[in-house]
Amino acid sequence: MQPGKILIVDDDVDVLRAARLLLKRHFEQVDFEKNPQKIPYLVTNFDYDVILLDMNFTRDLSSGKEGFEWLDRILDIKPETAVVLFTAYGDVEMAVRAIKAGAVDFVLKPWENEKLLATIQSAYNKRAAKTERPGPVINHGNLIVGQSPAMQAIFDTVSRVAATDANILILGENGTGKDMLARHIHQLSERGEKPFVSVDLGAISETLFESELFGHVKGAFTDAREDRTGRFEEASGGTIFLDEIGNITIPFQAKLLTVLQNRSVTKVGSNKSIPINVRLICATNRNIQQQAAQHLFRQDLLYRINTIEVHLPPLRERREDIIPLAEHFLQLYREKYKRPVNSLHDSLVQQLERYEWPGNIRELQHAMERAVILSQSKTLQPKDVFVKSNSNHAEQTMDTGYNLEEMERNIITQAMKKCNGNITEAARELGLSRAALYRRLEKYNI
Repeated sequence: MQPGKILIVDDDVDVLRAARLLLKRHFEQVDFEKNPQKIPYLVTNFDYDVILLDMNFTRDLSSGKEGFEWLDRILDIKPETAVVLFTAYGDVEMAVRAIKAGAVDFVLKPWENEKLLATIQSAYNKRAAKTERPGPVINHGNLIVGQSPAMQAIFDTVSRVAATDANILILGENGTGKDMLARHIHQLSERGEKPFVSVDLGAISETLFESELFGHVKGAFTDAREDRTGRFEEASGGTIFLDEIGNITIPFQAKLLTVLQNRSVTKVGSNKSIPINVRLICATNRNIQQQAAQHLFRQDLLYRINTIEVHLPPLRERREDIIPLAEHFLQLYREKYKRPVNSLHDSLVQQLERYEWPGNIRELQHAMERAVILSQSKTLQPKDVFVKSNSNHAEQTMDTGYNLEEMERNIITQAMKKCNGNITEAARELGLSRAALYRRLEKYNI
């Protein structure tokens, strides 16, 4: 049995059971899910080596369109994941499309057990051979580094509080590296060798909130076929990181507050209280103080989670860090993709420093990765990073007097038009995650 983690996604329960029965004899962990809408949460919060993904769910039962859409979504969230597509309606053309779209292989149903095993084994080996994708900030040894005064002040605060068990609230825009800062704090703490459990609260539906965080017992609800350990219990002894905490509703804020006050959880369907020992770090991109003033966030919960408050500034407010970050990503992806590019042209340096980076470090990272892959010379030029733009455009956006939100709205509108409304393509063009683009589309009513 290998230590691989496999996820099977199919709306046919019989298929799920058959595939799991076969694979669980060969891999350490085999999970299954019949609702594809849960894919973003599962991929974000669990490090699966291989995902076996059906191509047809409720729409267009033989076209495979949904499978390609979910494949894009998975690779947007975790590009290193090995995805194997399978369907009862396949042909050579669809297989070729699947590989070009980023899948590692394609399997027809009904499958032959030996062939399916060989395919999953091969996908697992490819995943294991890949270099782990880095987080959106520079790591220097065990330290996150930055040259700007703002980041140096943050490092000073972190160095003083990391060794304590004080609850920490990290504030900042999307893409500023809140998750990496949380991991950094955990590594510096006395809990560094214990679990670090990250939970994206924005990706958990209300129906699954208690089950995911606190666990459930077998029979607690229709799909509860076995006991499940909640994320708080998984993190016991270590750190639990609750990302996007500003997204949860008042009723669930009350449940979370009870857990933090009592230092214990009760699984759904059980009356037994389970003690927990966790370090709590939370993060949000929202103005949580304003939410509390408007009675959208419980004041007593806010007091509980923000013993120490850290604000990660957007990249446009710490421009001293832009070029060191860009050079780091250049070196990282140069080695990863075996590309000859090794420097930034002076004109690109100037443009990188002038650009507002609405997607922050994540946008810069994606832009540099794309540039390294596509560049045909040893020195990156502005056209390599600022795709479909020209040097005058950057200057025009700096001189027109537009405010940041207006500039961002215009850029997103242009990208959506160029990509004919395709969210995945537009997100790639902008260097944003699909979730970040969705939030901006809603914000600007595009």
